[in-house]
This record gives sequence, C-alpha cells and structure tokens, in this order.
Amino acid sequence: MESIIHEFLNGLPTVAIALAIIAMLYTLSKGADIFVDEAVSLSVHFGIPKVIIGATIVSLGTTLPEASVSVMAAINGNPDLALGNAIGSIIVDTGLIIGLASLLGKLPVDQKTIDRQGKIQWLAVVLLALVSLPFFSANGVGRVHQWMGFVFIALLIAYIYISIKWSRQDHAEIDEIHEEKAPLAMQLLKLGLGVAIVILSSKVLIPAVEIGAYRVGIPQSIIAATLVAFGTSLPELVTAVTAVRKGHGELAVGNIVGADILNVLFVVGSAAAVTAGGLEVPTVFFKLQIPTMLLIVTAFRFFAKGNDQQINKKEGTFLIVIYVIYLTLNYL
Repeated sequence: MESIIHEFLNGLPTVAIALAIIAMLYTLSKGADIFVDEAVSLSVHFGIPKVIIGATIVSLGTTLPEASVSVMAAINGNPDLALGNAIGSIIVDTGLIIGLASLLGKLPVDQKTIDRQGKIQWLAVVLLALVSLPFFSANGVGRVHQWMGFVFIALLIAYIYISIKWSRQDHAEIDEIHEEKAPLAMQLLKLGLGVAIVILSSKVLIPAVEIGAYRVGIPQSIIAATLVAFGTSLPELVTAVTAVRKGHGELAVGNIVGADILNVLFVVGSAAAVTAGGLEVPTVFFKLQIPTMLLIVTAFRFFAKGNDQQINKKEGTFLIVIYVIYLTLNYL
C-alpha cells in the first residue's frame, strides 16, 4: 500500500503535494476529534467518571495525531520526521498556542496543576534533551535509543496512573453520570473510524512530506518541526481557544501541559520503541530545535509560577515572539 501511495504522490505536481499535506493535516485533526468524542462516550457508557476520562483518554486523544505521524514515520525509516514532529509540537503548543490564548482572554494558572504536572512537563523536556545528546551514543551521533523508548512508555504508564490518583484525590465525591447512552456497537464503530482516519491520513502525509521536502530542498526534519507540528497540534489549538473564549483558561493551560508531557513520553517513546535503531537526532536540532524547546518550556514555567497566577498578555507575546523567531530561523 505504501509503495502505491508513494508512486501516486510522486506523479503529482508540487502544488498538489502541498494541498495533499494540508488536506491530510485536516483529516488527522478530524479523526482525532472523532476518537476523543467516542472514547469519552464509551467511557460514559461504562460509568467511568469524567474527571478520570479527562486525565487520560482526552489527553491521549489530542496527542494521537502526533503519535500516529511519528510512529508511522519511524516505521517507514524517517526518524528525523518522527522526532521533529514531537519537538516541534512542544514548541507550537507552549509558544504559539499558549501565547495566542493569553491574547484572546484571561489565562489563569491552576497552581496545583503547575506544581504537579508542570514539574513533570519541565522534567520530561529536559530528559528528552539529555538522552538526545551524542554523549550517550557510541558513534558520537545523537540518538534516542529503542530501550529509552520503552523507558518513556513505562514513565507514561506511571504518569497516567498518578494523574488518575491525583484526580481521585481532588474529586473525592464524584456525581454519577446521567447521560443518554448511544448503542455500544455504534460507539465502537465510530471509535474504529476515528483511529482508521488518523492512521490512513498519516500513511498519506508522511510520503507527501518526504516528496515535498525533496522537491523544494528543505530537510524533512525542518518541515516536520514546523508545518507538520503545527498541523498535528490543531486539536490542542482548538481546545485552548474554545476554553479561553468560554472563560475556562485554566483548562487550556492544563491541556497544553499534558500535551507536552505526552509528546515526550507517548510520541517520542512510541516512535523510538518501534525502531530497532532508535531515533537519530539531526545535528541541526542541537543548534535550534532542542534549545528553543528548552527555552520556551522554561519561560512558560517561570511565567506560570509568577505572583499574578496567570499568563498575561505581555508574557504571551514573549512566547509568540520566540516562536516566530524560531519559525523564521528554520527557513533561513
């Protein structure tokens, strides 16, 4: 199937390739939406409290596009695309999305979230930067090894477990869920449809990016860290904007913090785990991508811990400026 898709795309003009990339980013986002909606509906069917659903299924669902693209890229022998997508998504989430959300409305910060998940967010990003260093590889090339992928997945399981535990502690008394339940067969069918859309979109997106990058002379890793990262972060963007406009800015912050953690543990972990040679880190990443990731997440944590307990417009503007500079430097 991959060879047929690649051959078909290769015969298209460059403009059509660009349109195919945009279309697949859109269907990725819609597939993730269907997955989240039906996963929540299925959980409600079995009486699982919504707070537990939010701490696990929704967070994993909004990160599904990044995971699907990165895992498929790794399997297809494009580790730089896999890693670029994950790191780029962290930069988009924390820089562009948080910045835009702060400009659209009030963005209060729940200090309990920052003290708990926020600390894990920063540590996860630092861990990714450390294991990417050439120091840990025999040939002097940066690499996230396969065994480290399994370590990340183990940490992901631990993170989900502790998140559920925190959620139960914070909501000791949870009301029963009274909602009309759709037929179970229909819920399962839609859930499968959401996953299928995400996987099929990824199968078209990856060769389209590969061919497009070759034609315009831009490395795959750069396109993955910018265009693809933005596209796969659309669920987080929509969630953040909607939350802020409805006066629930703290939910936007929590969603981004969780997405950053999952981009490291879920996305990078899964992509590295399915690749025998691990994910090789392009040299250019040590000059721009990884330093920007560390800078933007550290700045966000500093702002979130401020005395005003919110990300104000000045701080949001700073995050956007860093993102714009990063985006510009990628294409110079």
